[in-house]
Amino acid sequence: MSATHTVRLCHLYPQLMNIYADRGNIAVFRQRLAWRDIGLEITEIGLGDVIEPVQHDLYYLGGGQDRDQNLVAKDLIANAATLQAAANAGAAQLYVCGGIQLAGHSYVTADGTELAGLGILDLTTEAGGSRLIGDLIIDATVEGMSQRVVGYENHVGRTHLGPNCEPLGQVVSGHGNDGESGHEGAILNHVIGTYLHGPLLPKNPWLADILLAWALEHRYKKEVALRPLDDLVEARAHDIASARASIKR
Repeated sequence: MSATHTVRLCHLYPQLMNIYADRGNIAVFRQRLAWRDIGLEITEIGLGDVIEPVQHDLYYLGGGQDRDQNLVAKDLIANAATLQAAANAGAAQLYVCGGIQLAGHSYVTADGTELAGLGILDLTTEAGGSRLIGDLIIDATVEGMSQRVVGYENHVGRTHLGPNCEPLGQVVSGHGNDGESGHEGAILNHVIGTYLHGPLLPKNPWLADILLAWALEHRYKKEVALRPLDDLVEARAHDIASARASIKR
């Protein structure tokens, strides 16, 4: 790969959906591409903005406070068809915490209000009576590759998967989607949803590279082999987070 290659990233509602340093995931995308001499073009989408069809290879939505999430849910509907078409065309998409709730069919809030979702992931969510909070470890499987993924969860949502998507992984320590099923997150084609904050990608560069490879494949219509990087620092951060979670069990 060379600097003539570029990933076009659409960052959805960065001012509203950035709880628990979720914006750090964008920094990981930028740096891991820069280390490989690949460019990154970022378009930020806010309330009232229209997403241009076919202009992006990677879409990202982080988590947010309930009030902000409600605003975003109502605004997203205008862009639902564009995001669904992008997913169908193979663009990479990552939805974190509030993001996974909005990527599904619907989210019923604590006061009983039903928010329409994007319908990109086959799942529904309703608010539970308590928060699911703490360090979270899962064994994730993506395209036949399995890795242990670590992070932090803090959500009141109880997410239930439909038959048309698989969990991102199985809970090793923590609560996951609903605190009962043992499932965490969701994956369908090149779309990933998860409750893992922390932010997610600095401690799990494997997952970042999968998303970037999907984005490049979407842009250039061919499979892209990313040059391996020295992830010693990232591995240490991963191990520390994993050890902390294990101690708290």
